[in-house]
Amino acid sequence: MSHSKTDSGKRPVKIRPPSPRTTPRPTAGRSLSCEPPPKSIIQRRTQSLPSPSERSRLSRRASVRFVDSLGLHLESVKVFKSGEDPFVPEHVLFRLLTSAELASNKGMEISLPYLKPMFSVQPGDCSNFTEHLCCQQVCLERVLCYEPGIIGIVQVVNLAFEKEVSVRYSFTNWKSCSETKAYWVASKSISNGPCCDTFRFHLPVPPYILHPGAVLEFAVCYKVMGMQFWDNNGGQNYKLTCQSYNLPVPKECEDSMIHFI
Repeated sequence: MSHSKTDSGKRPVKIRPPSPRTTPRPTAGRSLSCEPPPKSIIQRRTQSLPSPSERSRLSRRASVRFVDSLGLHLESVKVFKSGEDPFVPEHVLFRLLTSAELASNKGMEISLPYLKPMFSVQPGDCSNFTEHLCCQQVCLERVLCYEPGIIGIVQVVNLAFEKEVSVRYSFTNWKSCSETKAYWVASKSISNGPCCDTFRFHLPVPPYILHPGAVLEFAVCYKVMGMQFWDNNGGQNYKLTCQSYNLPVPKECEDSMIHFI
């Protein structure tokens, strides 16, 4: 068989078989899977956290402190010396005494303080009240005592439209004193007397003052037309003393009263 010239001039193409690929050896901890390598769930402890030994040492030094909303201590420590009696509030003593009376089957009584005028008759009820009023231009007419304090009624001669009435009082035998203003109530004409103005005042009495033997003193001052007129009970001042009286409590009210207190 004859070959053409063109066929004989071509060199044969050498086909080289693919060389075998070397399979990489798996290293320790690695997988040939296409999935991402898993992450360890155990995290390394940060340097800011204390070690177990440090935590045990810190726990021995830990303490508990009770504070209020402002951060102030709620506990109070008081060391009593030998022979020094602790202070017991009055309401606690009252509960103890009440329980003792009930335990002994005795009738329960409550001791209540009150202010009592040291003058037996109200000034306005005296027969010479109008005479005193015309003489000193101002007179205390009446004193009403009740728990928060006392209320006083004063009469002054209407010398001018502009006027001021005040009360100066003391609980300490005038070592210290206070002053309160009286307020206008009404105008009236006294029978067989001058035209007058009525003033009213209130003297508050602190609860700590209300103990047997305490004395309240006061005097009334009337300022008008640049002058001052005083009613001080003839130089003796008006005085009220604190006394107490026992109020029996009905048996049916004893239990409810203890719970109320």
